[in-house]
Amino acid sequence: MSDIQQNIQNSLDEIERKEHVKILHCVESGSRSWGFASPDSDYDVRFIYLRERDAYLNLSPPRDVIEWQLDDVYDISGWDVQKLLRLLYKSNPTVFEWNASPIIYRTAPEWHRISDVIPSYFRVKSGLHHYLSMAVGNRKAYLQGETVKLKKYFYVLRPLLACRWILDRQTPPPMLFSELMQAELEADMVPVVNELLARKQETSELGTAPPILPLHDYIDLQLSELSKIAEQTPDHPHPNWDALNAVFLSLF
Repeated sequence: MSDIQQNIQNSLDEIERKEHVKILHCVESGSRSWGFASPDSDYDVRFIYLRERDAYLNLSPPRDVIEWQLDDVYDISGWDVQKLLRLLYKSNPTVFEWNASPIIYRTAPEWHRISDVIPSYFRVKSGLHHYLSMAVGNRKAYLQGETVKLKKYFYVLRPLLACRWILDRQTPPPMLFSELMQAELEADMVPVVNELLARKQETSELGTAPPILPLHDYIDLQLSELSKIAEQTPDHPHPNWDALNAVFLSLF
């Protein structure tokens, strides 16, 4: 086990002791889980925890988040399992991403009960609007002007490809950018993106450069097409609470 891995495990142990919780699942959620981390990328550690039964019967319950550490190396925070299940009912994309992370630091047997019900609460329209909004916002924030930060292309491309995955498969998109690329990126864009990806994985900063016009053309076309599709995508009613209530009660 590396020093980084050991430090994360030590932090999780300390959280359980000091906060009187049980960690049900802990994953990497940032660029490392997407497969395009830079050498100096921090560790975005996210965990789901369970408190003792009586804490959920208290008229003034504790906060449903634990913000443990934030520095240049570690960003460690977590959600109460109740918060996770309530957000799952709303088809919050973060829940699906944490469940799909390829980097798992810790998991408990109880998590499998939760993981089993997560896919049934995915709603296409909700996921589509989330990733489209992310792509639009990142395009506007980072890819304007005579020069752009090259690494920011990935923060637009990933949500765009996630939208395409959702439309093609009606399921939550995978975390790994490489998997999204293989499934959804047009063949003529693959060499351009692969070159950027290789540079990002080798250097701490890609730096700035004039816009890569073929990528801009591709992004803008995708945004236009996906915006029209999203408007026409029908919404489906939420599943009921029964499965979520049952899995929550089974944890005690």
